[in-house]
Amino acid sequence: MNETIQNKLALLPDLPGCYLMKDRQGTVIYVGKAKVLKNRVRSYFTGSHDGKTQLLVSEIEDFEYIVTSSDLEALILELNLIKQYDPKYNVMLKDDKSYPYIKITNEIYPRIITTRKVKKDKAKYFGPYPNVSAANETKKLLNRIYPLRKCNRLPDRVCLYYHLGQCLAPCVKDIDPKIFEEMTNEIIKFLNGGHEQVKKELEKKMMEAAEKLEFERAKEYRDQIQYIETVMEKQKIVSGDQTNRDVFGYAVEKGWMCVQVFFVRQGKLIERDVSVFPIYRDPEEEFLTFVGRFYDTEHLKPKEILIPETIDKSILEKLLNIRVLVPKRGTKKELVDLAKKNAMLAIEEKFQLIERQEERTIGACQQLGEALNIETPYRIEAFDNSHMHGADPVSAMVVFINGKPAKKEYRKYKLKNTAKHDDYGAMQEVIRRRYTRVLKEQLPLPDLIIVDGGKGQIEVAREVLEDELGLSIPIAGLAKDEKHRTSELLYGEPPMSIPLKKTSDAFYLLQRIQDEVHRFAITFLRQQHQTNALRSVLDEIEGIGPKRKKQLLSHFGSVKKIKQASVEELMEAKMPKVVAETIYQYFHNDTLSKE
Repeated sequence: MNETIQNKLALLPDLPGCYLMKDRQGTVIYVGKAKVLKNRVRSYFTGSHDGKTQLLVSEIEDFEYIVTSSDLEALILELNLIKQYDPKYNVMLKDDKSYPYIKITNEIYPRIITTRKVKKDKAKYFGPYPNVSAANETKKLLNRIYPLRKCNRLPDRVCLYYHLGQCLAPCVKDIDPKIFEEMTNEIIKFLNGGHEQVKKELEKKMMEAAEKLEFERAKEYRDQIQYIETVMEKQKIVSGDQTNRDVFGYAVEKGWMCVQVFFVRQGKLIERDVSVFPIYRDPEEEFLTFVGRFYDTEHLKPKEILIPETIDKSILEKLLNIRVLVPKRGTKKELVDLAKKNAMLAIEEKFQLIERQEERTIGACQQLGEALNIETPYRIEAFDNSHMHGADPVSAMVVFINGKPAKKEYRKYKLKNTAKHDDYGAMQEVIRRRYTRVLKEQLPLPDLIIVDGGKGQIEVAREVLEDELGLSIPIAGLAKDEKHRTSELLYGEPPMSIPLKKTSDAFYLLQRIQDEVHRFAITFLRQQHQTNALRSVLDEIEGIGPKRKKQLLSHFGSVKKIKQASVEELMEAKMPKVVAETIYQYFHNDTLSKE
């Protein structure tokens, strides 16, 4: 604990609020809230913690706090701060899936569409549905029953849907908007559980059509009834009422939390959401933050939510402005218990995998730091140079954060000032360009730089960093064996081999980094070589750009025929006379070789 933190801890107030933990570069790495700031923030720097909390604390170099007047205000502020700073240690609610909804558009002549995004556009949204197929089937059913318009833009004539009786053709007919309003209200009732009533009305119309001997029409009604039964009655009833609700349950194990959310729509359990993440404070606090962020994304708020009895429901009611229940008995209590049971099963099932993944990523970074006798390198930047027999020299940089590739931060470099086969010059150029820009734009500095190569590459990189830029960043080199596999880690002044077990997580991490930077560099080299190989002698002629080049090749078929063409023939390819004369002179100038 540094002196700045010690001094600030003594000044913390006995009030609710939010705190922002920062690393040595001033980046916010964690945001939390507390009923009593003094107790909460001090707890991070006293007593013993599990591995992941120790990891968080080890990176904290400073903190700030903001006092609020209530615990609810602190929760709202925390959600806003997490959204603003996107701290790496807070729960990342980036689902690998999104659920489809049925949407009735807010237009004069409304449409029914399926969508995965819920917007504030005054449209009506229903769902979520278990999958796209279920949503599309329901939409198709509604379009068969209710003749709303189907087209995105109104055409100037009627379409096939009009002739099928599935559209009123507002494109060419003057339709009273009240008719669409009535249909929209019926669809809303249908999607809110009123399909049984619609089915009864269709059965009545079917019987009336049959009595009038209108058998084709009766058959249409019968098919619609069967389609309703097929689409709307697939899910198991779990509740007697038709209220849309979300059911929350959670489990905590070894500093990790799993939250399960059951989506109950029209009394049926249609889908669930599972999230597993590390926690750094009381489970109840983490749960409140999770629920707040859950509905701050693309999840629609239902009419009510069910939560476990350990949670203060009044805060959620004020935050979400919906009904929150803590059931004590009956079906609702069984649903919450089921969600909790599933959460416990999920966390037990995934815990070993998560623990192993942490060992291979963050644990590997810690091992590597210990082997090099430096601070844990949570951010590693690695470089590799590549060329095609001396041509098209390129460099590439990959970034690993907490032992995982951060692909958005990868960079490619076309080498400008390096001679052919000058690997040391290439390393100097790319290191100079990268860290000059880092200093200029105040980007985060790495904890460790890895260069692909031996002592020479390490020394030239160090010269640029220390002598030219005044930076002191640990630099290591990775040497390969005769089979082009990672074999040796070099570090120090002068660089020496660092012993690492080839079965250790640190060694596996280095292998992944070296393979990844080599892959990235080779891919970029091939792209550059392919681009340069497509260059033509036509590119050297003044007045010939990509468009005219394409035009000439399309007309003549080859460069050879372009060389043989006369000025008149070149003009037939839609070349201006001046350009045609320039092309002709270029190829018929005896003093130059145009091969």
